[in-house]
Amino acid sequence: MTEQNDSATDSSADLTDRSATRPLRVNSWNGWDPLRHVIVGRAEGTVVQAPEHAVRRDYPDDGFPLGTYGPMPAEMVAEADEQLDNFARLLSDRGIRVDRPTPIDFTQQVSTPEWSQESMFGCMPPRDLLLTVGNEVLEATMSYRSRWFEYLCYRPVLQNLFEGDSRMRWEAAPKPRLTDDSFKPGFWDVFNGLTTDEQLARVRDYDLVLTEAEPLFDAADVARFGKDLFVQLSFVTNRSGYQWLKRHFPDHRVHAVTSTNTHPLHIDSTWVPLRPGLVLHCGERLADAELMAFFKLNDWEVVEAVQPASWDHPPKLSFCSPWLAANMLNLDQNTLCVEEKEERLSEQLSSYGFEIVPVPFRAVGPFGGGLHCSTVDIEREGELEDYFPRRYGRF
Repeated sequence: MTEQNDSATDSSADLTDRSATRPLRVNSWNGWDPLRHVIVGRAEGTVVQAPEHAVRRDYPDDGFPLGTYGPMPAEMVAEADEQLDNFARLLSDRGIRVDRPTPIDFTQQVSTPEWSQESMFGCMPPRDLLLTVGNEVLEATMSYRSRWFEYLCYRPVLQNLFEGDSRMRWEAAPKPRLTDDSFKPGFWDVFNGLTTDEQLARVRDYDLVLTEAEPLFDAADVARFGKDLFVQLSFVTNRSGYQWLKRHFPDHRVHAVTSTNTHPLHIDSTWVPLRPGLVLHCGERLADAELMAFFKLNDWEVVEAVQPASWDHPPKLSFCSPWLAANMLNLDQNTLCVEEKEERLSEQLSSYGFEIVPVPFRAVGPFGGGLHCSTVDIEREGELEDYFPRRYGRF
């Protein structure tokens, strides 16, 4: 047993060494090809955001009632960073190159000539900001004033990629103005007073907090399926943002989709690609009927996720939903990293032939997401493929 463990350790070290010396290459067309290079976020410095048009944090039982803001509790930061560091080590031990962002002082006031914001946020969820499509890494607009300068945390990594891979395209969407014109005044007071059915109707009609004054989108609202990109209209992504993405990727088919949840915020916990022909859907409500029909016409199976087991809603200082359980990371078509307490979900996925890698990650949720949110692909083996040869309806 000891000899086997020593051998495994030596093998892991060798894999890590090889990942560090392998030439840098930006290449990722989907979320399931073999992962070779990834960014993993950090919890260090994260704050409960100061109020702004698009954000209302209200945690009266945890010391941050509506209107207050400040650093996350030190003990929560330490636990989350420990889990993030362990996750980064797990990936590195499998031969995957891991980069990390550089936190800045997120407690500081930030401003442009048109507005001031009393705090920033953090750099735990790189998936929100960065979108890799082929050899391009795109910086999203971001839709919160508190996250306007978050790109600075990733510039050292992106600069290194730019210098190391002559094929890498480094793009940034137009930095938004985020003036009052970009937001609907009094939205939250009205929306929170609606019934569930009324809220769902607003979501279906895309009558949410953002106006169409300028293109706005978070990268985590884009699901990559090779030739097809699905852009969710949400609290942080508007129609103009979708149109910008459609024009920016003219060689792709870019589809706008609306959520069937009352509080849409990022697509990667509700419409989760697992491998070619298989997609996992949040089990709370069925997806849009036309979207379901489009996938089934192209021989994709849509699986409803089992109810989350461990993501109580809301945990302390967390704005994430219980469906963060479905926020997983593929290492390849057959291997999934899943939060360790989600045993029922792991059993469900195992029945489809997946090897499950359980990862302790629950402490990370309050910092902005799960295993998928906390990462962004830089390199996956594989090329651009068309997984949807047949069209249906608006798709």
